[in-house]
Amino acid sequence: MHLEGALSPTLLFTLAHRNGINLPPTEDDPAFASPDALLDRYARFTSLDDFLHYYFIGMSSLIHAQDFEQLAWEYFQRAHSDGVIHAEVFFDPQAHTSRGIDYGVALDGFTKACRKAESEFGMTTNLILCFLRHLPVKDAAITFGNAKNDLMGGRLAGIGLDSSEKGFPPGDWQAIYHEAKKSGIKRTAHAGEEGPVEYIREAVEKLDVERIDHGIRLAEDEELMRDVAEKNIMVTLCPLSNVRLQCVQSVTELPIRKFLDAGVSFSINSDDPAYFGGYVLDNFCAVQEAFSLTVSEWIKIVNASIVGSWCEESRKTDMLSRLDDMANAHYGVANMSNQ
Repeated sequence: MHLEGALSPTLLFTLAHRNGINLPPTEDDPAFASPDALLDRYARFTSLDDFLHYYFIGMSSLIHAQDFEQLAWEYFQRAHSDGVIHAEVFFDPQAHTSRGIDYGVALDGFTKACRKAESEFGMTTNLILCFLRHLPVKDAAITFGNAKNDLMGGRLAGIGLDSSEKGFPPGDWQAIYHEAKKSGIKRTAHAGEEGPVEYIREAVEKLDVERIDHGIRLAEDEELMRDVAEKNIMVTLCPLSNVRLQCVQSVTELPIRKFLDAGVSFSINSDDPAYFGGYVLDNFCAVQEAFSLTVSEWIKIVNASIVGSWCEESRKTDMLSRLDDMANAHYGVANMSNQ
């Protein structure tokens, strides 16, 4: 999920007031009359770009490290209440540096919240830096250079690619991803959300990604789907986001069953939960309501999520053990994929 996507309307208005940020006047956009009005507008997104318009306005309220910390901490509290024990979260430094906020300000705030989540909840976290694909590639290269020490030193877990998809093929970032691979930096990219399945192929072949974010168009290419399954590239699905942004009309249209049958590893995620009306547990429930999955199928999905995570092997082992204990204790089902 994207930490900036956890910015609730209430927190947005609070931070804007505290930091003296002028939100759009109501005569230009009635949605900014109140937090409730804004939340209502979020229910009527027409596309990814329509969402991103509000997403970037919301970011304007984030100025100080404490703002970023408060944002992330609110998310981690909610995730903890949903039963999350490990979270891998994106953030968009270019969205902040482009408006004069130092990269370190955002990173320091988010890092403090991550440490707090671990100390108070035992929740481990990974921060993943994303490049904004609607901005020039050269800007991403500068961001990569500024963050490379943090990427190499472990403060950041890897890189990703997000923002507007149509018209921005992932192969344009090949040089950065090639350098990241040479440096041992983990790599993922948004592909096949609104964009064509060819973007997924580019992400796999040109960026050599280890994960694909969204990736729902993968089901349109049987050969590529087999390749992704054989390479064990995990797809991070975001069901309620796909519905809210009208990539599909309902969760039932998502290729959940097709991925299971084809052996594609995937996880269930919340994307930008404050904007899309659902946190991670809501997404799990929506998938269950749509597909009536068995306990064994859910164990397979969660197992893949753990194996495909970027946390340390010792943490993976611990989580797989907890999954196995839960499966045996409550359902009498062994986590066979972990045998």
